[in-house]
Amino acid sequence: MESDHVVVLTTTPSEEEGRKIAHELVEARLAACVQITSPVRSVYRWQGEIYDEPEWQLWIKTASDKVDDLVAWLPEHHSSEVPEVIVLPITGGWSRYLDWIVAETRV
Repeated sequence: MESDHVVVLTTTPSEEEGRKIAHELVEARLAACVQITSPVRSVYRWQGEIYDEPEWQLWIKTASDKVDDLVAWLPEHHSSEVPEVIVLPITGGWSRYLDWIVAETRV
């Protein structure tokens, strides 16, 4: 199923970086809305070591035709060498909210 709306997930190592990314994405109209969750705990393997660290998760709501630009933009503005960038389709929701997502990502 093709979706006109998506949520892109990423994490940042600090709230400050998350806020900076969120503001830049909304200002650039690559996202209609970015929600930043309070610290989540991430346990992961990186370069042979296991890490257990707090991160701030960003829920980025955007129109599907912005995904390629957003996915290209994120690694260039993120402090992690390999940032999490996961795209999830929105398969339903309140039509007025979904229309708002599209409207806010237009110039």
